Amino acid sequence: MTWMYHLSPQLSRRPYYSRSLFHCLLWPVRNYSQSSLPLLDPTEKLEEETLPWYSPERSYPVRIGEVFQSRYKVVGKLGYGGYSTIWLCRDLLQRSTYVTLKVFECDSSEARREISACSHLNSLSVPDHAGAKLIRTALDSFQITSAKGTFGCLVHPPLGMIKLTLMHLLLALDCLHTEAGIVHTDIQERNVMMGIEDTSILSHFEEEEKVNPSPRKIAGDREIYASRKLRKTKQHGRPTLCDFGQARFGSNFYIGDIQPYIYRAPEVILRMPWNEKVDIWNVGVLTWDIFQEGHLFYARDPNRNPSDAHHLAEMIALMGPPPKKMVQNSDYAPKFFDGEGNWKGAVEIPSISLEQLEGNLEGKSQQLFLQFLRKILKWNAKERQSARELLSDSWLQSS
Repeated sequence: MTWMYHLSPQLSRRPYYSRSLFHCLLWPVRNYSQSSLPLLDPTEKLEEETLPWYSPERSYPVRIGEVFQSRYKVVGKLGYGGYSTIWLCRDLLQRSTYVTLKVFECDSSEARREISACSHLNSLSVPDHAGAKLIRTALDSFQITSAKGTFGCLVHPPLGMIKLTLMHLLLALDCLHTEAGIVHTDIQERNVMMGIEDTSILSHFEEEEKVNPSPRKIAGDREIYASRKLRKTKQHGRPTLCDFGQARFGSNFYIGDIQPYIYRAPEVILRMPWNEKVDIWNVGVLTWDIFQEGHLFYARDPNRNPSDAHHLAEMIALMGPPPKKMVQNSDYAPKFFDGEGNWKGAVEIPSISLEQLEGNLEGKSQQLFLQFLRKILKWNAKERQSARELLSDSWLQSS
């Protein structure tokens, strides 16, 4: 099969309909003899192949050494997401510069959302908002087209993974919610990254790939690579909120499933309209997970299957029963609650509390931490404090 590259205007409003300016030939990839490569068992699933929805027909077969747009040369695989693979590239137009290339699945709705969100964010002019610098924007976008469809691509500055820096995350969310009108919907640790100031870890990554090629498997006409980690460094830049593939913008309320399962807000579980306050709920639950090094909600049945009943029961244990009006406004709630908002007993409500579960703090520190969480863990989204309000919280200010 012949793959061709279409150059698109940088982050145009409608990148999937932009006119192709030219085609360019692929640059040759680095060739190894098969005996020199660390080959893996082709029958074992590797990285993105382990995702339940993975399809080789929908995934572009990026190869190390490949060059996109006559500019971005792939030097190694950084990782993969739910609907994309992530690669470190050298920018051939700026020899000393590295970038991150995100290649989405074929004709991906996540790609359309993220490219649109990045375009919108790049068009904003909010220099006075401290959170504007804490949101990851794109350097470039383009498409790969083939007989199989279109693969959207985004180019970003390279970033490293971090644990959540809460105040920076709230600043970023305040900018998204108040200035950009965007709901992120997918706040999790891997989507908060540190800027890289020590660029030697990038050149080290490239050299290691040359000397010790990444393990890979041959799957038909493609190679599936194992990701290579960046070397650790103490020179970090700003924490940055990334990945807008699930973002929503353009109205006040939305419907539909969002968020990692254990981070789902009550209104999402009960299939009700939701707004930007789902991000606030998400931050609260993730804050617990990071500081306590364990999940606040298990949300699974005894067979370890995701369970709305168990999820709701755990919420009742920690927050008390939901407001009667909320239950009455949900078509899904009668499965679990009666007309008065009482729990029907689909599963037993566990005997737990935040105080019992919190085991790392004591005294005033614990009290302030739990007060912070209780400003977020609310059934009624209107009662959850905004990102801006949370920034002045006593626990956050004292930490």
